[in-house]
Formats: sequence, structure tokens, C-alpha cells
Amino acid sequence: MYAIFSSGASGSSKTGNRTSDPSRVMPISESAAEGSYDYYLQQYQNEKRPSSEIVIQGADYTAAEGMKPEMITELGGETGKFIRTEESGSVQWDVDVPESGMYHMTLRYYPIQGKSSAIERELWIDGEIPFNSARNMSFHRVWVNEKSEIEQDNRGNDLRPRQIEAPMWQESILRDKEGYYEEPYQFYFSAGKHSIKLVSTREPMVIDSIKLHHYEEPPSYAELKQEYESKGYAETSGHLIKVQGEQAAYKSSPTLYPITDRSSTSTEPYDVSKIRMNTIGGNNWRVPGQWIAWEMDVPEDGLYKIAIKGRQELLRGIYSTRSLQIDNQTPFKEMMQVPFFYDSDWQMHVLGNEEEPYLFYLTKGKHDLRLEVSLGAIAPLIRQVEASVLEINAMYRKILMITGNVPDPYRDYQLEKQIPDMVDVFHKQSDILNAVSEELIRLTGEKSDKTAILNKTAYQLADLADKPETVQKRLSQFKINVGSVGSWLLEVREQPLEIDYLLLASPNEKLPKANDSAFRKAGHEVSSFFHSFFEDYDTIGSTADEDKSVTVWIGTGRDQAQVLKAMIDDTFTPLTGISVNLKLVNADVLLRASLAGEGPDVAMQVGNDVPVNFGMRHAAEDLSTYPGYHELIKQFRASAMVPYQFEDQVFALPEQQIFNMLFYRKDILEQLDLEPPQTWEDVYAMIPVLQKHNMEMALPLAQTTGVPVLEVNRAYAMLLYQMGGSFYLDHGAKSGMDTETGLEAFKEWTDFYTSYKLPLTFDFPMRFRTGEMPVGIMDYTFYNYLSVSAPEIKGLWEFIPVPGIKQKDGSIKRDVASGGTATVMLKQSKHKDAAWEFMKWWVSKDAQVRFGREMEGLMGAAARYPTANIEALQELPWPIRDYRSLEEQWEWVQGVPEVPGGYFTGRHLDNALREVVNNGTNSTDAIYDYVQEINYEIQQKRKEFKLDGMR
Repeated sequence: MYAIFSSGASGSSKTGNRTSDPSRVMPISESAAEGSYDYYLQQYQNEKRPSSEIVIQGADYTAAEGMKPEMITELGGETGKFIRTEESGSVQWDVDVPESGMYHMTLRYYPIQGKSSAIERELWIDGEIPFNSARNMSFHRVWVNEKSEIEQDNRGNDLRPRQIEAPMWQESILRDKEGYYEEPYQFYFSAGKHSIKLVSTREPMVIDSIKLHHYEEPPSYAELKQEYESKGYAETSGHLIKVQGEQAAYKSSPTLYPITDRSSTSTEPYDVSKIRMNTIGGNNWRVPGQWIAWEMDVPEDGLYKIAIKGRQELLRGIYSTRSLQIDNQTPFKEMMQVPFFYDSDWQMHVLGNEEEPYLFYLTKGKHDLRLEVSLGAIAPLIRQVEASVLEINAMYRKILMITGNVPDPYRDYQLEKQIPDMVDVFHKQSDILNAVSEELIRLTGEKSDKTAILNKTAYQLADLADKPETVQKRLSQFKINVGSVGSWLLEVREQPLEIDYLLLASPNEKLPKANDSAFRKAGHEVSSFFHSFFEDYDTIGSTADEDKSVTVWIGTGRDQAQVLKAMIDDTFTPLTGISVNLKLVNADVLLRASLAGEGPDVAMQVGNDVPVNFGMRHAAEDLSTYPGYHELIKQFRASAMVPYQFEDQVFALPEQQIFNMLFYRKDILEQLDLEPPQTWEDVYAMIPVLQKHNMEMALPLAQTTGVPVLEVNRAYAMLLYQMGGSFYLDHGAKSGMDTETGLEAFKEWTDFYTSYKLPLTFDFPMRFRTGEMPVGIMDYTFYNYLSVSAPEIKGLWEFIPVPGIKQKDGSIKRDVASGGTATVMLKQSKHKDAAWEFMKWWVSKDAQVRFGREMEGLMGAAARYPTANIEALQELPWPIRDYRSLEEQWEWVQGVPEVPGGYFTGRHLDNALREVVNNGTNSTDAIYDYVQEINYEIQQKRKEFKLDGMR
């Protein structure tokens, strides 16, 4: 079988027009993977495409499960019969199809208020999911700037406008969320009765109708041009309409806010030293399916050309693709793929080319122009490489099952005999990667690092196929190269583009230049250098009066600080009348600044070890005496407060709470006929099966780099808590690790490394992706990494609560320890009441939800916020099934207490582990010796702080 590269890029660029040639073919696997959309299409490739249209009204649903659809008669300025569907549960419709064939499906919906993320549904037809990607149908919300004018702070810098929802009725044809298929999905229906079911996985929505129909491809420009001539459409004259990119009317995502560019004097508006929100897009506008729309006021009927001043400086060796729609219609076929090639300078992209631009017929009045991220001609290449990576990784695991992680370089494993298809797979995948590389060079007109990665891996695969006896010696390099191809997939899927402005012009109008003269550029550089001595770009500007302000330090990035400052200025300050002086400060200087009397009123996002440490030194305020404290802490689980309490005092409020979950590869466990472990007995039974196939399980390690205090190992904490033990006894006066329970937990923990030979150091993200470590216990924030950075295994992994100890009543005790960050009030604060008001506001549900959503909007799903507020986590945009797993585990979370001298606990626990693993010391002797050291340090610190009389 062969894959055909069709429907290529068209448009103008410095490298000219390039289109994919449908006659160009390359070999791929004999059949598409079962369950894929390609496989589905193969089954029905000879079926008709009926022209009939079938409309199913949402209100005519026949069944609902797990929800009660609500009937709505008026919404979004329209009247009718609509149904409101919830974020979980399912709704089913019955439909009578008159003619067998392949149909497209369009949903008309209204995105009602939810958790501010895209709406997702599973599609079932006749009780089955037609193909795997039908599990993830995505429907966008609509976003706008909260205010029509961009505001400025007291330093004269533009403030990034907040994005708010502007819900409206939309029609969405069902298509691939990843952008791998340019054409919308087709679904086969035989003549007769069928059921269509939508299963909610994220966010509520109102449904008006579902339509089965045939999607008509737009005509080519040549056909449209003939139509222009036959209708007598005339070219306009003397019009040049400019629309600034940052003045976009609508966007599909809150990440598509105006951004700033100070690299050129030609960017509009321009200021040599102040921040101006003068462009839009950039790296934020890179995910397939994201769109931005602008309104254009057309002065008269006629033909116009369209130009876009844009810059694509982030993706070398690949071009970014956009599809263009005017008033929700693609004007002609060539506008389905508009390429923007790499260049560090701004470019004036005339649709078509400057000599012979495409002309668009527009009537007088307002029109919407929309640009949507598309993978274009790159899409089939990405599909090929993704399939290759999966197949190569599967072969890598087969080799690993024979050779192990550290093969003997002098042994002949006779791999070509033990794995008969190995040589054929290597040859085939080498051919595929070479063909993709050649096609990429043809499309982009250049060789680059993008083709080098493919060529290097293809060469190695071919060489391994020719010399199979060398495979075991080159396994580690082979793994690195395949990992590089996985990273290649991530890079080429992203299609960034920054836009300064759009032009609608009469064909005879001369367009402005995109860049300045060399003289103006030089003047800009000199002026920028001069102003850099006077402008402070690290201080977060304010819109409030700073005369009586609470000083707050935040130790994260500028993006987080700006989001927080905007929230303070439009919510906290107006509500309380308290202004906040927010400063972006490295967290490491907090102790030194406090000692010097130069610290803030409130410090945010400090580690769990800081509050009690400061409290013992009378540097942090006891918050338990403040009004409303007992009501406030009901927003958190009791475990979240534990690290900040000592005796009867509380020195901080929790911001984030992070705990472990069990991650596993569904495909590999199924292949090995294993179930995800529920108890430690299941784990002990599973490890030998994994090791038999040279695979491993990962247990969490304590973070040892970049931290001032080594935290207690969470694997040990998990076992200790599940057995009913505790880290400290007598109100923190001595360690509890030398009790019978503590010793038993320590032995069980060290046995994983001594008896079961689990590794102490490993790269879990990479080994989870390749399948070498198909099971592991990790922070739940690892979910964010996998969602964004591992597209090749999407749908193949899951996370669930950790294994536990079975109780007499049949339940499973699944305790885990948590980490996190907190906000603390310093003792030296002169505005303690105002600081307390700020802290209460900051950890409240509304503030945490808004901060979490805006950070995810700003940086994508990788920045999903692990808030400690119970109700706030509920409101963040987790898929409902994943949130339920999180909630189930959260009920078992326990906090690790902080005590004076407690910094020795994590350090010496790690020392004791390594004493057992490296030197073979008896586990009881090792932990007992180190507990003496811990207890001595605790006693010394208690004497230093005069705490012995407190018990």
C-alpha cells in the first residue's frame, strides 16, 4: 500500500509557490492501524457520498444517561427548542438515513458558561466509537478583549487586556482536533435507523441541531475568476484599509491576546522604550484549530486584494500554515493552505503574489476575516512520522525484552532470528523517514535541522537493518535518535505566526513596506540602548495609588506576576480599597531581606519548609489569631495545612497542593495481560512480569537538585502513612521513623531497590514515552507534561490513585504525602490587617480559579494550576473522568509536618536508603543510626528556640 501526498501549500513567499504532487508516493505499512481514522476510511473507501441533508433537532433526543438535559427556548438572541447538556453523562438521538453512504456531520451549538476551556465530546454511532479520534471532538469557545481600548499603568506601559468570553451560536463541522486531516471527518451510515450519541468529557454546551450532509469543497481560484468575469465584477480603485492585528474582534482561545514587539520601528503602534500591545499571535498562536477573526469595513462592492504583515521567526525549516475564511466561508481552494515561511524580519504577505494577487469579491459593509491554524501539506508527513515512531518504539521494546537495558556488547543475541520482522521494519521505517525528509525539502525549498533529524534516524535504521549483529551495541544511540524524532513531532505540529496588521486594498494600490530603512533601524537600536539605562522592565506597573500599599513579593515569572497584578487592580483593590505593590523577586533573597528589615508584607509561592522555619525565628506571623481564620481554612483539606502548623500556631496559608498518582501505559499493560495495580500485592506480582520483558516500574524520588532542603521521599511517606505511621512523635520532639511501623515501612521501601532491583535514577518522561517504564508513581502535574509533550502516545495512557493496603472491610488505604507552596505574612509587616485581607482574597476560590484559568489560557494546558483550594480545583478545566480520579486520591492525601530541625529528616532518610542499597547494610540498623542524628538535631533546635516547655 502507498500513502499519497496530496493538497499541498499554495501562496506566495520568497521561495515561490510549491504544491504537493499527488503522483508522489511513498511506501507505508500494509494497512493503517486498526482503530485509526485511516483504517476507518479504508473500510468504506468505495461508498457513495450522498447529497441529501438530514437535520436532527437537539430537542428530539431519545435517551440520556448520567444527566438530565434541560430544555431552553431562548438563548443568544434566538428562540427555538434547544437542549443544555452537562459536562458529564450522555445524550442520544435516533436518525433515519434514507441512503447509504459517507456523510459529514455538523453540530450547531452555544458554549454556555463552564470552566473556560474548549468543549469536548465523544461520538458514538450505533453504540460504538467509529474510530479512536472520535473520542475527542473539540468545540471552541469565543473570546474577546474585556475592554475595547488598551489601558496603561502608571509607568506608561500598555497593560495586556484581559480576555473574556463572548458566547455566540456556532456551526462546527466535525474534524480532527490535531489537524492531521485537512478535510472534515466522514462517517458511514447505511440506509435505515441509527443512533448518534454524544458523551460529555469536558464542559457543558447547548445543542440546537446535528446535521448529516455532504461538505462541498470550495472551487479553485481559476474557477472563481471565471465566475467573476461572467458576473462582471469590477476591480475597485483607491482603497487601502488597515486593520491592526491586536484589534481582533474574536478569538478561539484566551491565549490569543495582544502582545508586544519592540524589535522594529515599523511595528504599529511603536514606542522605543515603553511596552506597546502592538501585535497578536506569535508562539501563542501555534496549535491547529486556533483561529483569530477581524472585522473589516468594506467601502464599496468590488474586487480587492488582501495582504498580511506578519512574521514567522520561530520555526526554521518548516512554514506555518493558515486557512482563511471570509464570513465563515472559504472563498476558494487555495485559501485552505496559506504558507508563511521562516524569516526573522517582518514580511508583507500578499495572498497570491505581488505581481498577480488573488482577488476577493466583497460587498459594501462589514465582513469577518478569519485565519485558522492548519497543518496543511505537513499533516500527512506528521501522520507518517507518528506512525513510524510508534512502530519503531514497539520494535525497541521487543529488542529490550531480549537484551535488557544494558546489553552485553560482546554477545550475539541473534536478534534477527529471535525477532524475524526486525530487519524488514528497520528498512521500511528508514524508507518512510527518508521519503518524509525529501518531501519536506521539496515543500520548504531548504534543508534544515528538521530534515537532519529524520535523515540521521533513517540512516541509522538502514544501517541497523544491514548489520543486525550491531543492534545491541548501538541501542542507547538508537533510543536517543527515536526520542529526537518524537521531539520533531512536537516542533513541526506547532505553527506560530505573529501579525502586525492586515490590509484590504484595491488591486492598483501600492502597499507599504514591511520593514524600515537601515538608517531608522540603526536609530532604533541606539535609542533603545540609551533608554535601557532609565527604564525598569522588572517592576510590575500599577493602576492604583501606591501611597498606602501592601508590599507583596512573588518569586515566579513575569507572566504570572502580570496576571496577578491585573487581578489585584480589577478585583481586590476595588473591593477592599487596599492597593498592592507587587514585586517580582527571587525567592532566595527572602531570608536575607527579612533579616535586614527590608522584607515584604506578604511573600507568595514559598516552599513548604519556609513558614515554620520563619515562625520559629519570630519572623512569620501566626495567622490563627486573625478574624475569619477558622472559616477560611474550610476551603482546604486538613492535610494542606499540616506543613504550616506548629503547636498552636499557623504560619502560612496553602496555595498549591501536589500529590502522587499512578500513571500507566494502557497499550503495554494490555499487551502483557496485566491490570493496573490496586494493592502492593498487585505491584509485587506485576514487577517480575515487567522485568521478564526487561521493563521497569518507577517509584518517586526526592528532588535533590535546586532545593535548599531535601524533602522526605514520597515513596517512603506513602508506605509509612498507609501503615498508620507518622514522621514525628511528641508534637515534633522526636522522629517516628524508628518505631516498629517506621522500620517496617523503611524495609518495604528499600526492598524495592534491593530485592526487586527498581532503579534509583531514571528519566521517567522519556522511558514512559518509549514504553520501557510503562508504570510509575509521579506528581499529578506529570499529566500536564504528557498532555502537551507526548502526542505520539495520546490516548494510550491513564492515571489513577496509587496502590494501597487492603483493609479488613475490603477497602484500600491509599495514603500519599503532599508537597506544595504557600503564602506567608512576615512579622515585620506594618500593614498586617491589610496583608491579611490580601491573603484571604488570594487563596479564595474565585481568585484561585481565575488565576488558574488565566495561566492556562496564557501558557496552555502545560501550566494547569495545582491549587490547594478544594472548590477551585473543581472549577479548573480538567476532563471530568480525570478530575474524579484526582478527587479520589486527594481524599487520601496527608501533609508532612515541618518541625525545628526537620530539614535533617529528608536528608538522612535518603542517606539511610543509599546505605542499604550501596553498602548492603541491614535496613533496621541503617535507619536506626540515622534517626539518632535526626533526633539530636531536633533536640538542639528545640533548645535553641526554647521550645521544650511548649509541650
